[in-house]
Amino acid sequence: MPRSTHGYRITAGAVAALALAACTDSPSSPMSPQPMAVPDVAALSSSNNDAVHGHIMHTRDFTQLEAYKNAARRPGGGTGITYHGGPVLQAGTKVAAVYWASAPIFTGGPAAGTAGSGSADGSLVGYFLNHLGGSPYFNINSTYTNGAGANIVNSVTYTQYWANNTNAPSGTQSVSDASMIAMLQSGFNSNALSYDANTVYAIFTSGKVNLGGGFGTQYCAYHTHGTVTINGVAKTVLYAAMPYNYAYPSACTSGYAAANGDPGADYEVNTLAHEIEETTTDMMGNAWYDSRGYENADKCAWTWGATHSTAAGGTANMTIGAKDFLVQQNWVNAGSGGCKLSY
Repeated sequence: MPRSTHGYRITAGAVAALALAACTDSPSSPMSPQPMAVPDVAALSSSNNDAVHGHIMHTRDFTQLEAYKNAARRPGGGTGITYHGGPVLQAGTKVAAVYWASAPIFTGGPAAGTAGSGSADGSLVGYFLNHLGGSPYFNINSTYTNGAGANIVNSVTYTQYWANNTNAPSGTQSVSDASMIAMLQSGFNSNALSYDANTVYAIFTSGKVNLGGGFGTQYCAYHTHGTVTINGVAKTVLYAAMPYNYAYPSACTSGYAAANGDPGADYEVNTLAHEIEETTTDMMGNAWYDSRGYENADKCAWTWGATHSTAAGGTANMTIGAKDFLVQQNWVNAGSGGCKLSY
């Protein structure tokens, strides 16, 4: 770390070209809770942290620039996304949650200083992770293949959690990728975490803790990889930086009322799904992405499809397990391609 991948940015000079692309294609517009002011393009153009942090999920205002939105969704031939030879999590995706805070981050979440099986995580985030695999939504990822042409399995296993309260960041503290990797290494060393090459370690923090240095202004989450040492051997570790989205409502939440009345967790599962599906189909940044560098979830970021009201007075677009959630669409790599909620 840091590493470079196929990042993307919009510069002031590129806006005209993107606007032209928007005029030549007419994808359906995503539902929006309310009109948004057009953000400062010049400021956003300097916010590309892909080269530093792997692959970022941009803030909602960036993604909803009309020119960017249309260019990002434009198929460009075939299914609109292509394979570049890299590895995928074909046999199933595993997730470990690392709650790095001095107290539980989400309602019902594990007590600080504990570790255990993912099935013991009583938070809404834990529920989502325990029921995501096998769902019609995650099945979209089965339209992607590995290098041998085998389809990705519709499987997500929430294997473990670690509620790490040691040296937990707080306030607006900025946390580097090197610090996140060192923290994961400490978990492996102490056996609080088990290492697995096919696991994405989702690192959650509280409040405005600034994972990576651009949270809330440039991105809402990102996935990447680093190197740890296991039994004296260097190993690649996959991880996702998952700061607390509700700390920046206009930048990192849908703008709709929380589906389950638990805004901290309700808004977090949207970016969590984004990072899990991108890690699944592009774990090292060299597998599935389109001609502009967008991974599957990028092509549908902050779009919702058909929505409905929930018993909690919120808005949802899918049911995972027995609960309603509002989660962005994902790109189907079949037919002519497109943003869908299920496959």
